Amino acid sequence: MNRQKVVIAENLEQSLMEAINQCEHDRMFLLADETTERYCLPVVEGYAVLRDAKRIIIGATDTHKTLESLAHVWEELGVGGGTRHTLLINIGGGMVTDLGGFAASTFKRGINYINIPTTLLAMVDASVGGKTGINFRGLKNEIGVFNNASTVILDTQFLKTLDAENIRSGYAEMLKHGLISNEQMWTELLNYDLEYPDLQKLSQMVADSVTVKERIVTEDPTEQGIRKALNLGHTVGHAFESLALQRKPVLHGYAVAWGLICELYLSCIKTGFPTDKMRQTVSFIKEHYGKMTITCDDYPTLLELMTHDKKNVAGTINFTLLSGIGGICINQNATKEEIYEALDFYREG
Repeated sequence: MNRQKVVIAENLEQSLMEAINQCEHDRMFLLADETTERYCLPVVEGYAVLRDAKRIIIGATDTHKTLESLAHVWEELGVGGGTRHTLLINIGGGMVTDLGGFAASTFKRGINYINIPTTLLAMVDASVGGKTGINFRGLKNEIGVFNNASTVILDTQFLKTLDAENIRSGYAEMLKHGLISNEQMWTELLNYDLEYPDLQKLSQMVADSVTVKERIVTEDPTEQGIRKALNLGHTVGHAFESLALQRKPVLHGYAVAWGLICELYLSCIKTGFPTDKMRQTVSFIKEHYGKMTITCDDYPTLLELMTHDKKNVAGTINFTLLSGIGGICINQNATKEEIYEALDFYREG
């Protein structure tokens, strides 16, 4: 897989021009969703380098991360004269970078693409690392490929366009990065004021968070080993998210935060994670993310959704757990009873 360049932009237009110049292309397309079109495209639409780019607009939110939206992007690329030498620029949140990356990876057997993430979640997670895909049959990211963007350009000016819920959603992935990294980073994240976020300080924390993910992804690009560390909170979190799609969709980071509660509990009982650090983290999550209402009757559905997780081997549910802050334990299993116990802890805590 080609090496991905990640740029922390001080001048977005200059960084974008340099990224485009590194990709030989005959045509250029700009993919956004309806929300990005309203709030973020005005930032870049006057750039001379994008003067000839054709726009493709898809519906916003994860409910549009579908085969239908993907087909629409393919259709627009084809009708617009796209070739194997065409360049696609994805500007938006994780849904846009995931779907746009998959569209680019499959159109004409693969064209170059650039990601400009505009949400905190996309900056620290979705746009970096080469995972692309769509939801399918009610399952998160069921269809996709590993394929790096040519360049990912991070410009934290877009954080000014986000509401509190989207800041929190991205912050959950940063909290995960702190848990798998070191105590200093974890402590800084728990002490940050999420109610009144200092965006200048957050910008530096974003850079630190992206560095954690880059280091792991570079070591293990296709998730054969240590990259599974990035799945902490996601086995249960994706189950929460998929269940919510059947009811009222929730932001990805909220589901991950709830998944962290369950998986830190499993870490305590199975791999020796310190109880005090678990309770500190859980307290922070409950204060800022609330809770998805579930009952015991939902447990079988959640368990079934976990069996579809892509990390599983031979039908056995696979977790990433921790022995301590930064103490990563991949390829961990849990019994049905232990998983139900973790869901009890989440529901009753």
